[in-house]
Amino acid sequence: MVARGVRALRGALRGAGRRFGTRPARAPAMDYQDAIRTLNTLQTNASFLEQVKRERGDPQAQLEAMRGFLERSGLKVEDLDQLNIIHVTGTKGKGSACAFTECILRSYGLKTGFYSSPHLVQVRERIRINGQPISRELFSKYFWLVYNRLEETKDPAHGSMPAYFRFLTIMAFHVFLQEKVDLAVVEVGIGGAYDCTNIIRAPVVCGVSSLGIDHTSILGDTMEKIAWQKGGIFKPGVPAFTVAQPERPLEVLRDRAQERECPLYLCPELDDFEDHDALELGLAGSHQRGNAALALQLARTWLQRRGCWGLGELKEMPSSTVLAGRPVPLAPAFQPTDAMIQGLRDTEWLGRTQVLPHGPVTWYLDGAHTTSSIQACVRWFRQAALGQDKPHDGSEVRVLLFNATGDRDTAALLKLLLPCHFDYAVFCPNFTQVTSVTSNADQQNFNVTVENALTRCLENQQTWTRLLEEKGGQDPWLPAPLRVGGLLQPAPSRGTLLLVPPSPRPLNSPSLVFPCLAQALRWVAQGRDPHLAAPMGAHPHPAASSGAVLLREAAAIRVLVTGSLHLVGGALRLLDPTLSQ
Repeated sequence: MVARGVRALRGALRGAGRRFGTRPARAPAMDYQDAIRTLNTLQTNASFLEQVKRERGDPQAQLEAMRGFLERSGLKVEDLDQLNIIHVTGTKGKGSACAFTECILRSYGLKTGFYSSPHLVQVRERIRINGQPISRELFSKYFWLVYNRLEETKDPAHGSMPAYFRFLTIMAFHVFLQEKVDLAVVEVGIGGAYDCTNIIRAPVVCGVSSLGIDHTSILGDTMEKIAWQKGGIFKPGVPAFTVAQPERPLEVLRDRAQERECPLYLCPELDDFEDHDALELGLAGSHQRGNAALALQLARTWLQRRGCWGLGELKEMPSSTVLAGRPVPLAPAFQPTDAMIQGLRDTEWLGRTQVLPHGPVTWYLDGAHTTSSIQACVRWFRQAALGQDKPHDGSEVRVLLFNATGDRDTAALLKLLLPCHFDYAVFCPNFTQVTSVTSNADQQNFNVTVENALTRCLENQQTWTRLLEEKGGQDPWLPAPLRVGGLLQPAPSRGTLLLVPPSPRPLNSPSLVFPCLAQALRWVAQGRDPHLAAPMGAHPHPAASSGAVLLREAAAIRVLVTGSLHLVGGALRLLDPTLSQ
């Protein structure tokens, strides 16, 4: 059945030009688009990626290879010491914690560099100066500088080019050094110990955001194994901070810190930094409070170790709270300075708890892709979307737009989304277009084939249908005291507001699969979003035509886009064309 569905959806891709699994040829020109196309030739294509997973070499040798690539590009590892780096790892929230940290330090008037992944719309988002993606001109300049140096140093012993992420990491270091930033916030790609960013030998401070299960084929299938990998960024004498973690993973982090002679501290809750008024955060969602608390510690420690003033006065901590049964000592809270308060408030981070109101259609975008981040996403969506005033005639339609990639447990993620009671669930690959699959080089991905992507969507659809039949409206993770009809109730542990619908809808959510994002978004919006064209042609599923009528007549359409940062990035490109300029 899935195979037939793939064949049908593949038909929509006929005439689309080159298959996704092929590599584009490089033209000799040196402009931005040529730089991006050449960069894409460094992606590991899907079949080779599977071979690498099966025959994974010595991880330590991979780090040595990264040092070799860096030296061939004209830099030595010691040169990176000049960058005053803040190195951050974690499973969930590490990008948000980095964004908070960068914005806080920028509020002090410092020139900041920020390296992150993945990008959402354009590759240059990964390398930022003073919070802004570097220009196309700067990207082209440094891309060709690094690429040509690596090409020139090829020989039988060093014949290869670094893969996509390694190349961008090397390029980011060149940008930050040449553009003379005061500091660089560097987000780990995957893991920590053997991530290519871990050639950094002397960061100023390190951070570990919330841990969870992700990238199991690379990092291991338990929280303890993953914690071991994350703790690999710890360096001798360099202070490190982590947020609250489950007991065993926290003990692994402690042991890793002791092995590496790294002083490790646990961040206090954000509540401990607040006196009378709550700190205002630029990123929505209660889960961002932990990321903000980590950012405050990272920023203050950076300022302290670099001899800066205006650190914020330390608060008195009751002695009972400092070591009370904790495997890791608790860092002292402090009074945030005006610059810190402004930095937290001004932080922006696309695709994370982001709301785009487009007339009657409101898009809620969050790149959550682990079980705990999906839980946080659902809490945010319930408060942000379902807490809005209902239309007078009650005609509101809720839509889920979902995709998941890699080795993630899709059933576990979708199960957590059931309590939102969506009227429709829509599944599609992360490809933005059908008829122009090669038109947007920034979002080309050779790590997945068309067949695999479409098969995954059809399997996700089947999983959703099965979960609806099995669960019949159970709310598997909300605490019992929250089951109060129609009222916003504080969660016992955090004071977070969660909305419980006054009368749960029946779990009857027709699901549809589309071959690309553009078709999915157009069907959902039905011509009512000014940034999207009206849908063309009819979807073969009967629910599509009846759903189209409901969507055209609804007073409000609320759409949650989640499951993959790449999905969110593709949606943003279509919903906000300015991001592609």
